[in-house]
Amino acid sequence: MHLRVTLLAAGRSSSLLDVRFDDERPLDQPGWHEVRRRVPLLAHLAAAEMRYCSPSPRCRETGDLLGLAPLAQPALRDCDMGRWRGYTLQEVAAVESHSVDQWVADPRSAPHGGESLLGFIQRIGGWLDTRPLGETGWIVAVAEPAVVRAALCYALKAPPHAYWRIEANPLSSVSLVGRAGDWSLGLEA
Repeated sequence: MHLRVTLLAAGRSSSLLDVRFDDERPLDQPGWHEVRRRVPLLAHLAAAEMRYCSPSPRCRETGDLLGLAPLAQPALRDCDMGRWRGYTLQEVAAVESHSVDQWVADPRSAPHGGESLLGFIQRIGGWLDTRPLGETGWIVAVAEPAVVRAALCYALKAPPHAYWRIEANPLSSVSLVGRAGDWSLGLEA
């Protein structure tokens, strides 16, 4: 038997054009309504033995609206974006285009003064590998889309650049099955 970890991307907190680095905003009205509309499809997640969430307001609100009563996990916080926190990619690129290019090209770089992409992926992998249920059970975590992407890179042992190729839309989910250091992508019917 193996542990199953289902990661659910939180509901939206802003329009796609207004996505900000390390955003601490709550669900917006459309996001709140979308979570409420999806409750019948996602209610089964409450059956998980352990339910967690990233510490951001939108992750906690998504989990609460779904009836999960999740426990906030500081290790599941979004990537630390240093001085770029609160800005959009377009805003940062307008004043630091070379730094943005460096950050995208080199997963070890952190020109913003925060966490590198590689460090972020390793942090999320560390959380994944230290889950307390041992080798069996089911965990659900409502997380930031960036956290879901980082977990997939870690679990699949994909190169860090694969992070940029993973789409994690609001309320999308993915399951990982396995144990510390040995994860597989679990597709469900």
